[in-house]
Amino acid sequence: MAYWLVKSEPSVYSWDDFVKEGQTSWTGVRNYTARLHLRNMKIGDEVFFYHSNEGIEIIGIAIVIKDFYQDSTTTDERWVAVTLKPKRKLKNSVSLAEIKKRKELATMALIRISRLSVQPVTDDEYKIIISMGAGNR
Repeated sequence: MAYWLVKSEPSVYSWDDFVKEGQTSWTGVRNYTARLHLRNMKIGDEVFFYHSNEGIEIIGIAIVIKDFYQDSTTTDERWVAVTLKPKRKLKNSVSLAEIKKRKELATMALIRISRLSVQPVTDDEYKIIISMGAGNR
């Protein structure tokens, strides 16, 4: 299993919207690197749901329930989407400020490539964020 992070502005599509829908097609990604990450996602992979611009925090965990397919928001076959389903909300959201304070997270894509909307997360980064989300700061 691999781990990922996707970003969404809560005023556009929030964790609560996601939970209410029960699942979503992660469409509209138009960055080549982010597209590569979508193509590498597999059913069962876990995905951090990150509120960007407002909140600026990891708020929950989703699961990939459908591998990549043609993005329905474009006729350009190069762009893909995956289907995500909410797994659970973190007990405590994990802010970007908290992540930046952790030396062991200094190389996390969220820090290094901050504008990338779909990012890989290493096993160690995933474990640390899960621990922080459980209240172990």
